[in-house]
Amino acid sequence: MVTTSQDPLEGAAFIAAVAPEGVAPRFSLEVALERPRSEVTGARLLATAHGVYEASVDGVGVTASVLNPGWTSYEWRLAYQEYDVTELIGRGSGSVRLDLLLGNGWYRGHLGFASADANYGDEISVAAVLEVRYADGSTQRIVTSDDWVAEASDITRNSLYNGQTVDARLRGGGETLDVHTVDADRAALKPQSSPLIIRNESVAPIGISTSPSGRRLVDFGQNLVGWVRFSVVGERGIRIRIRHAEVLEDGELGVRALRAAEATDEFILSGEVDYFEPTFTYHGFRYIEVEGWPGDLELDSLEAVVVHSEMERTGYFTCSEPLVNQLVHNSVWSQKGNFLSVPTDCPQRDERLGWTGDISAYAASANFQFDTADFLDGWLRDLLEETRHATGQVVPLIVPEVLKHAHFPEGFSLPWDRATAVWGDAAVWVPQALWWSYGDAERLADYYPAIVMHLDSVEQDVSETGLWDRGNQLGDWLDPDAPSEDPAAAKADPSVVATACLYRSASFAAEAADVLGKHDDAERWRALAERTRAAFVEHYVDAEGIVRSDCATVYALAISFGLLDGDLRDAAGRRLAELVRASGYRVTTGFVGTPFVTWALSETGHLDDAYRLLLERESPSWMYPVVMGATTVWERWDSMLPDGTINTGGMTSFNHYALGAVVDWVYQVVGGIRPATPGYGSVRIQPQPGPGIDWAETSYRTPLGEVSCSWRVEGDQMFVDVALPELTRAEVVLPDGIRHDVQGGSHQFIRSVDPREHV
Repeated sequence: MVTTSQDPLEGAAFIAAVAPEGVAPRFSLEVALERPRSEVTGARLLATAHGVYEASVDGVGVTASVLNPGWTSYEWRLAYQEYDVTELIGRGSGSVRLDLLLGNGWYRGHLGFASADANYGDEISVAAVLEVRYADGSTQRIVTSDDWVAEASDITRNSLYNGQTVDARLRGGGETLDVHTVDADRAALKPQSSPLIIRNESVAPIGISTSPSGRRLVDFGQNLVGWVRFSVVGERGIRIRIRHAEVLEDGELGVRALRAAEATDEFILSGEVDYFEPTFTYHGFRYIEVEGWPGDLELDSLEAVVVHSEMERTGYFTCSEPLVNQLVHNSVWSQKGNFLSVPTDCPQRDERLGWTGDISAYAASANFQFDTADFLDGWLRDLLEETRHATGQVVPLIVPEVLKHAHFPEGFSLPWDRATAVWGDAAVWVPQALWWSYGDAERLADYYPAIVMHLDSVEQDVSETGLWDRGNQLGDWLDPDAPSEDPAAAKADPSVVATACLYRSASFAAEAADVLGKHDDAERWRALAERTRAAFVEHYVDAEGIVRSDCATVYALAISFGLLDGDLRDAAGRRLAELVRASGYRVTTGFVGTPFVTWALSETGHLDDAYRLLLERESPSWMYPVVMGATTVWERWDSMLPDGTINTGGMTSFNHYALGAVVDWVYQVVGGIRPATPGYGSVRIQPQPGPGIDWAETSYRTPLGEVSCSWRVEGDQMFVDVALPELTRAEVVLPDGIRHDVQGGSHQFIRSVDPREHV
């Protein structure tokens, strides 16, 4: 073990124990205090793990957070946590006992999909330092070493995907285990910067029923992420088995969508009053199946605990259409479920990975709903390291990039070694969303190197035409017209999509470089953007404004990204509106086009079409899952078919936020709140009412305070109420085009409108 004076856990070894893989070892050490308890002036615990840990001092947990230290790119960034434990030290005795319970977590989690079986290492370990400060200025340090003792805990099985087994009969103490030290890269230790994972709330069941096969089912009424906890009394040795699922199919748990994830917790009773809470796993579920419960299972017998990274809610929206309100609710809950240490694609099946494409699509929506500044900052630091160490410095498809440790079946591969539009563009688009939400130039500077690496890697695949038409692309993923077994088979030409994305990324890179004073870089990126724009128009757009592949996604991107001007832009807007009407206002876009299609319509004078697209109820549409009872956003437009069966595709999740990215348009266009300058230093208030919604209320807590906008249409009049923080300036743009400059306080505007527009 090598330490330096910069090592925050200097002297503390990473310790491990020889135990079966599912057994969680508990490490302990009791040490006499060097001074009386009355002379203790402070104490702190620093800890981390290759795995996940729970720490206690003298039998009391040191933190309310769970699954510490979370998931980072462990090879280069292993977060350590610091806790103030002053009040726990001594507690009336002359010694202190430190306990560390260690689970597999993400480090030895058999992560991935297609039986990827990806692990960072074969052995989990934990390291900690307890520093006790005394009144005379001295410090006593208690560090992990092979002098510690270990025993098998009551956790006999723990897996993020498969679940946890707790045997309460073992709570008096288990088998003694051998302790040894393991090597670890001390340079990877970094202070905790992302929000910790916490229990955010609990949800009570709304119903208990019996399935057709005679199994007891509990419905929590909300698809959520976390676990079930309860207290129970029963005969010693009784085994309670709980399986989790997001939906029911034919009246039974719909577990097929979980693929290989067992999502099953087991609790073996001691014969006394037992309390169970499986904190070394997590599940995505609305329903559970309970087997072995002693006696009557009542609604107050158990509760679901909602777990995600700590984030403060910042944005709210409600309107006259309940289905839209439910869509926003679903987006919020999908963000909560998937913002658990990293922004994942889904929280329930054998995957749960930080896919870059999903957060590219959703970052702006996420930032409105919650304060994500620190959460996404931590993830972007992992993205930087993964990209820096990747072959060709290509942004990986997932971050942390655990699948480099995978063991895929023969013939299975992913395009890891070439830049990929949208997914790779996360290096640019997520910083762009953060910049406009928070206006933090210092952090933008931290993200800039990854922006450069991404564009450098893309330029290698730009052909002599100026188009990004080489390399590997996933394209408009999950186009609803693509076959379920081939989600990349979209209508949109992948090179059209990629070239449009390159223009957007190069344009923001120029903006970022100017902000950071890198003016030579700014000129480089502007030149790249203009070359790309010219090539796009020359090769992909005809004189009538028809874009190659002539589908909604290519028009949405060309318009929203600013690739077209004047008559071409107008023609593209008309063609997009024609396609939307021809589809019967059903969605025809996938991951790439969905965040932008309503924007492109409303920005080219087709607001009514955007509203009708939003409010359509037949599949595929945003309202279809809502009508089907969804409480989170689905991965596929038809993850559940109208007859109540689960989509037969091998990739079906009921908690995926990407297709919910339309809520960004809902907040800004229907709700009317937009940043006029980065960080909402000034605001644009521009509510745009349309058919099907008679009123809306929106609020957002900016860095300067809360901005709110409410509007309602009564007969032939529209009433708009705006409230601003004291120092915030706003441009208020009313539907008739009249503009008002206001600052701070409350303001009301009344305008005449055509009531037929709201039928």
